[in-house]
Amino acid sequence: MNKITQLFNIKYPIIQGGMIWNSGYKLASAVSNSGGLGLIGAGSMYPEVLREHIQKCKKATDKPFGVNIPMLYPNLEEIINIVVEEGVKIVFTSAGNPKTWTSFLKEKGITVVHVVSSSVFALKAQEAGVDAIVAEGFEAGGHNGRDETTTLTLIPMVKEKIKIPIIAAGGIATGRGMLATMILGADGVQVGSRFAASIESSSHNNFKETIVNVKEGDTQLTLKELAPVRLVKNKFYQDVQDLYEKCPSKEELIQLLGRARAKKGMFEGDLDEGELEIGQIAGLIHEILPVEQIIQQMMTEFEAAAQEKAKFEF
Repeated sequence: MNKITQLFNIKYPIIQGGMIWNSGYKLASAVSNSGGLGLIGAGSMYPEVLREHIQKCKKATDKPFGVNIPMLYPNLEEIINIVVEEGVKIVFTSAGNPKTWTSFLKEKGITVVHVVSSSVFALKAQEAGVDAIVAEGFEAGGHNGRDETTTLTLIPMVKEKIKIPIIAAGGIATGRGMLATMILGADGVQVGSRFAASIESSSHNNFKETIVNVKEGDTQLTLKELAPVRLVKNKFYQDVQDLYEKCPSKEELIQLLGRARAKKGMFEGDLDEGELEIGQIAGLIHEILPVEQIIQQMMTEFEAAAQEKAKFEF
């Protein structure tokens, strides 16, 4: 057992990212049933929809699972109360100050993990009393750190600063990638894009097909003035770039973004006008697979790569 499998009482140190419009109860329960830790993505759910997904997940798995809560939502308190009422034992927080809710959640017997994009925020999360952190490099899809620190450099820099367990995220979809980050100091990995392109992901099939067709260089981090997000270069992305050429105000960017762009793209399958959030690693994802197969492939490759590494002699 390592620190992460011990902390969550799971078989493999693989956490599924709580991605908006992808991470419903079907994905979370499938990951948990396959030996990882599944997360329901609360970021795209109204409070009562979240409650329904938690209840369905409890029926679909008897293994540990958690909820990912982005802390920038107006009904945050209601969401936290639902998580407590439904007896969820693991919460991943992101996009906010970990001090706000960590002690409250821990008093309720909940294991708390916070997502960070720098060693400065990792230290703040440790000081706030979280049980572990997710250190996410800028290769990741969706909302991201402004500093563009890559996973390869972020993990050892965070490792140098903190004592609590580290989960590496950003650019990990293979067993080799998993081993690489663990050699750099991570205790486990959080995987997003690879699980977005799974049969059990709740996103639209158009989006899943886009993921497997994405090639190197087809995604870009943009909209830093609002909240940095990595997007597939589709029509909406191009509209953003065209607006940038006119040196837009923040208000003009907000107006172009409008409401529910991510839902339109990932959940409703509008490949032109929607926001298609995916990581750079999508260039290595070539087919939509069942979750169980994804995890087994990762672990088989991880073990083979670990044995290969043991043969290095200098």
